Amino acid sequence: MRSPGHLPVIDGHNDTLLNLYLVERGGGRSFFERSRTGHIDLPRAREAGLAAGFFSLFVPHHGPDSRNCLSITGTGKSCWTAPPIDRGYARDMTDALMAELFRMVDESHHQVSIVRSATDLREYLDNGTFGIIMHLEGADAIDASFTTLDVYHQAGLRSLGIVWSRPNLFGYGVPYLVNHTPDTGPGLTETGRKLVRVCNDMGIMLDLAHLNEKGFWEVASLSNAPLVVTHSAAYDLTPSSRNLISDQFHAIKETGGVVGVSFFSRDIVTAGRSQDESSCADIVRHITYIAELIGIDHVAFGSDFDGCTVPSDLKDVTGLPRLITLLRNEGFDDESLEKVTHRNWIRVLEKTWGNSEQ
Repeated sequence: MRSPGHLPVIDGHNDTLLNLYLVERGGGRSFFERSRTGHIDLPRAREAGLAAGFFSLFVPHHGPDSRNCLSITGTGKSCWTAPPIDRGYARDMTDALMAELFRMVDESHHQVSIVRSATDLREYLDNGTFGIIMHLEGADAIDASFTTLDVYHQAGLRSLGIVWSRPNLFGYGVPYLVNHTPDTGPGLTETGRKLVRVCNDMGIMLDLAHLNEKGFWEVASLSNAPLVVTHSAAYDLTPSSRNLISDQFHAIKETGGVVGVSFFSRDIVTAGRSQDESSCADIVRHITYIAELIGIDHVAFGSDFDGCTVPSDLKDVTGLPRLITLLRNEGFDDESLEKVTHRNWIRVLEKTWGNSEQ
């Protein structure tokens, strides 16, 4: 069970499965044992009040393509870009991560369960079961006929990011750029536009994190579901291509959507400071800015735990109570904190998935 007194937190994004699966990333740690490695395990999650989260199935680069690739943009700035990956490799790796998740659930003796519906999510929050929303970060493993998507949906997939920061069959991810907006080139392909409609029909939440601006607007014109960005921040505060401009925030509000604010130091630190100088105050600054811009109903947590460098005073998932205290000190009342920590995610998922079992 969660520690008493903590608000239940639903987190919009983490890379914990990859951290657990790859020994070189997580050191072979167990999700069920408290560790000094990584950001999330079940004991620390319980201590901090983390009740549920989007657990990413993310396929990293491998072989010669794993190197950083420098290119020069039209502004003359060098940037990190990534080439596409082989779909067969992406499918194998996604299957392996999914199997890791299934093993973890089996070994948990009902402490951990996969969230397949809004009903599940509410039930798990009530009874203290740790809820995992299966999320595909980049549709690199999906085929053009969507057969793989059907299989993954039956297995429990309920959330899908069209791209990571690389191109695939469906669209173009935004490269990592400093002092550059997310307007970085082509958006969705024709197959990507079909993917949007298919996910709408299946009740799979679409995540627009890592998608460039043109792709964002194409999804906005096609989708009948709330616009969601699981882990990003405000470009006006931190000018990173991974962050959102004000027009995008307003579009998210108009659809009843939500933005999960990332804890990634590089994407939240203010200009003129290094990511090593980031702090929880930077996360609070972004949450406050978004809440004031589009309303408290449209901002939540989207940590990117186990996939990024977070502020040292946050440290890991155990820093969530500190972050919530800072928000309270900033003037967020009980109702606002409930929305940011969990109610906004529940609302959007209910609207996207429906209230019945899937």
